[in-house]
Amino acid sequence: MLALGPATVGSGAEQQVRHLSVWDLQEELRPGDLLVVNDTRVLKARLQARRASGGAVELLVLQPHNIAAPREAAVASSESCWICLVRPGKRVRPGEVLQLEAAGQPSLPLEVVALDETTGGRVIRFPPGCIDAASIEALLQRYGAMPLPPYIQHPDPEQESRYQTRYATRPGAVAAPTAGLHLSDELLEAIRARGVEIATATLHVGIGTFRPLEEEDLSSLDLHSEWVEISEDLVDAVAACRLRGGRVIAIGTTSVRSLEGVAAFHDGNLVPFRGPVNLVIQPGFRFQVVQGLLTNFHLPRSSLLLLVSALIGRPRLLELYEEAKRQGYRFFSYGDAMWISPEAVEEAARP
Repeated sequence: MLALGPATVGSGAEQQVRHLSVWDLQEELRPGDLLVVNDTRVLKARLQARRASGGAVELLVLQPHNIAAPREAAVASSESCWICLVRPGKRVRPGEVLQLEAAGQPSLPLEVVALDETTGGRVIRFPPGCIDAASIEALLQRYGAMPLPPYIQHPDPEQESRYQTRYATRPGAVAAPTAGLHLSDELLEAIRARGVEIATATLHVGIGTFRPLEEEDLSSLDLHSEWVEISEDLVDAVAACRLRGGRVIAIGTTSVRSLEGVAAFHDGNLVPFRGPVNLVIQPGFRFQVVQGLLTNFHLPRSSLLLLVSALIGRPRLLELYEEAKRQGYRFFSYGDAMWISPEAVEEAARP
């Protein structure tokens, strides 16, 4: 773990770059701090289907067609329709019926209802009752596979369990909030024993998180919406943390987007919320809630890299990434981590 911050927690020491293990995170936290994690659970969202012509296609189930409606409630207008990426998909048109296939399961017809211009995918009608993540999960368990990162060429059976955080309870993501994969049961218990509170937000990671940034002008950058839920318990936990002088620490960029996206919608105030969020955090952003961050190393031209740059500044970020490369740190979903302490956050970006 590459750590940016003072060598002694709570000291006025100058920022230092240190090389630690993730287990050392407990020593970087203070009694009274609040750790916010994303409790989303990854769905087995990758499906195999066959066209009437006999050609094979792969579906990636993204989200209910009407994401603006609660995922836990029936949406009459959606009619069990989901937005799916289809590969290869250029010739897959509305009106076509795909046959969903899986070993040991009967073939299941799925109608292509419409094109989805936002994602480039297709709106596909699933069996009645598949109206939200909880209700479609049983079908995906039978027919689907975990949407592991594409660079994992030969996944073993244990990959499915390793691609979930230890606190994943809310089904709905198509990718794991990977910073949380670093936290074992033992480390979470050690953090609690130190007097640090742990609270959960929910952001169902969608495809927009990983789309490369293609525009040079980022002033009008817009990301695909992702479903967020901030509970009243989390709002109360943040308020209590502030009252006792603790710090709000996010595990992963998805936790940051959950907290800051909701606060941005409400004039900087964190309130209970359920709905879509598409906030773009980039340099010049002043954070309202989050004070520190544990995150992975991200790819160039990604919105995730922009978010980290907003915390510590682009020049500092580039220096740290060069140091990470020199030291042989691993990137991607199963890579190493970076700890950004509250002291390392740029003054203009701090809450």
